[in-house]
Amino acid sequence: QLDTLEQEEQERLELRAHPIERRTHMVSHQHGMTVTKSLREGETEPQCWSFSYSRAKLRGLLLEGASLLLLRVLACQWAVPPGLIFPAIDTEGHLCTSSY
Repeated sequence: QLDTLEQEEQERLELRAHPIERRTHMVSHQHGMTVTKSLREGETEPQCWSFSYSRAKLRGLLLEGASLLLLRVLACQWAVPPGLIFPAIDTEGHLCTSSY
């Protein structure tokens, strides 16, 4: 069984005088997973949000790295099983579904 223990994403947009930096940090723990998002626009202090999800809600969770791997496997097989849906975390850090 493969589980994501920790994942970090960083995105930086260089817009002339107004850079934007987004960070997402996900950590698995005994009771589930905590997602921490931060957004910094220009030279302002970063805004931070944190979400926690229980293991029950995350059962079958497919994060970005696993999703890319699954897409490659499906492409090699030239087939996508019908109704292939997984829980995922959207760009805002909220739980959603990902379907193929």
